[in-house]
Amino acid sequence: MFDIIPQKGGLSIVEGFYCDGVNCGMREGDQPDLAFIRSDAPCDISAVFTTNRFQAAPIRHFQRYGEDFQTDFILINAKNANAMTGKRGIEDIDSIFAAIGTKHPMTNPVMSSTGVIGYPLPVEKIVAGFDTFDLNARDSAHAAEAIMTTDQFPKELAFEVALEDGTGFRIAGICKGAGMINPAMATMLCFIVTDADIPKAEMDSLLRESVDHSFNTISVDGDTSTNDTVMLMTSRKSGNYQKEAFKMALDMLTHQLAMMILRDGEGANKVVAFEVSGAKTKEDAIKASKALSNSLLVKTALFGEDPNWGRIASTIGASGIACDEELLVIRYEDLIVYSREFPVLDAAREAKAAKIMQKSSYKIHCDIGLGEYSHTSYGCDLSYDYVKINADYRT
Repeated sequence: MFDIIPQKGGLSIVEGFYCDGVNCGMREGDQPDLAFIRSDAPCDISAVFTTNRFQAAPIRHFQRYGEDFQTDFILINAKNANAMTGKRGIEDIDSIFAAIGTKHPMTNPVMSSTGVIGYPLPVEKIVAGFDTFDLNARDSAHAAEAIMTTDQFPKELAFEVALEDGTGFRIAGICKGAGMINPAMATMLCFIVTDADIPKAEMDSLLRESVDHSFNTISVDGDTSTNDTVMLMTSRKSGNYQKEAFKMALDMLTHQLAMMILRDGEGANKVVAFEVSGAKTKEDAIKASKALSNSLLVKTALFGEDPNWGRIASTIGASGIACDEELLVIRYEDLIVYSREFPVLDAAREAKAAKIMQKSSYKIHCDIGLGEYSHTSYGCDLSYDYVKINADYRT
């Protein structure tokens, strides 16, 4: 038995870690645009990256270290993705760490970036920004704010895990993401720290599983970024670990952070779960569910609060899975909007469906009727604001 207890303070509550965010001049005004996370000793680190073939320079720099390296420093910048920048992108990271390493010795430092693609990093600004860090700060809120791009609010979360024997450990995370979100991760960064005494091999496997069930199930707009990153570091300071408890806490953390990203989807008003059940294979369930969370026609129907189940059925059919219109059943929450028994929405059921769609969060359930496999993906509506935000993203 164990308890998972929400905590305030984000990354700041985890023993052995420090963090902060400052403005180094990439943003106008004083909003932070540069963050760090450091540990007081080298830590094991696990990471999951984007499936985009054009991986950004920070990811390729990370991969140069090889397997099972340790690090004690992560530097994160907003406003510039350092993607599609060729060899110079990696060289710029080396230059930054060479310069700041003379002021603060680091072990295998890691960089992560988010922002506009195709521009070189402002190396001088970042190096100068490092001088303004308080490296002994524990300001998770500033760090979470510094990594935002089009996000409307910072995203941080923390849990304390109390084990049955009276011991325990802590786990916390910050993330960013609002647009360019597709269930192959997202244009998202997520940094998770823990003081659990977890074996490195279990860090790798549990992080991958957790990402698959959280960040890889969400979609704002169907686009996969060049910079998607989820990292997990452990200081092992607590000396305590229990696999089942850690897995549950990690899954809760990543799922709730993923839902924060969806709620913050650029211009989004609604978060909708697309549950597909009764599929012939697991692959079919995943394919149909993700097709629904990605469909622009479905997303605009959610925004318009239009109970047009035809868009749901059409998307399932177009996904290429095994399906039969004689067996398909579509529900909004518990309300059947389509089946062979109820092929047409009467006025009463349409009114009920429209009322469900007015809610900020609900489920659309599609029973394929051919098997036992299921999968749930999560999406949001697509509003006028999404177009406005992305039409002038660079300005």
